[in-house]
Amino acid sequence: MNAIILAGEKKGEIKENELENKALLKIHGKYMIEYVLDSVKKVPQIQKVAIVGEKDRLETALGDRADYIIQGTSSIVENIMMALEIFDEDEEILVLTCDIPLITPEALEHFIKSAREKNVDFCYSIVEKRTNDDKYPEAKRTYAKLKEGEFTGGNVFYFKPKIKDRCKDFVDEMLKHRKNPAKMARILGIIFLIKLLLGILTIDAIKKKCDKLLNINAGVVISPYPEIGNDVDKKSDLEMVEKYLAG
Repeated sequence: MNAIILAGEKKGEIKENELENKALLKIHGKYMIEYVLDSVKKVPQIQKVAIVGEKDRLETALGDRADYIIQGTSSIVENIMMALEIFDEDEEILVLTCDIPLITPEALEHFIKSAREKNVDFCYSIVEKRTNDDKYPEAKRTYAKLKEGEFTGGNVFYFKPKIKDRCKDFVDEMLKHRKNPAKMARILGIIFLIKLLLGILTIDAIKKKCDKLLNINAGVVISPYPEIGNDVDKKSDLEMVEKYLAG
């Protein structure tokens, strides 16, 4: 399988404490995207890597370390679709964001293996709050309270390109709101939102709703690796990863 790393810059007004051009932020003398790329390249299941973002700047920073660097747009889904033109014969693809510098090859291997075992068309990663708290107690994440526990969304996705045309609009919305459980539930229906607010929504119910809406077989992997869910959005996030990467 091949992998797509999304490295687009944040467009428009930057809110206080938010970070821009995260892919090329330096952490201990190394670009943030390099940490992600290094881990991806150590995963034996992955053959080639395409990065989508500011092409000229990424080429200057990375040289020929990535197999492909593609000029991106402001749309996450459009960027994925452009990368899929290169990997047009792939049966499965891994997609991840550039702002998870703590990610490890082991975390990615576990996710890929788990998604394959589920034999699904689309798979999303989530992390339980206590898993994150145990390893990164200072991490500030947004959690959804489900019947099975409290979870935050991950930044790694698995899918089969054959479903791309029927799913692109839905995936665009889910990607944009992956850190906002209420908005994600709203996309899936008001009943879901009510159940979420009551803390009685189940992971299986979300899966079945996605299956019905998109006519696919969706899946969720509860990752034991909190690195999948610890993206760098704010200065406090950057300070945290700087601390752990120093070791």
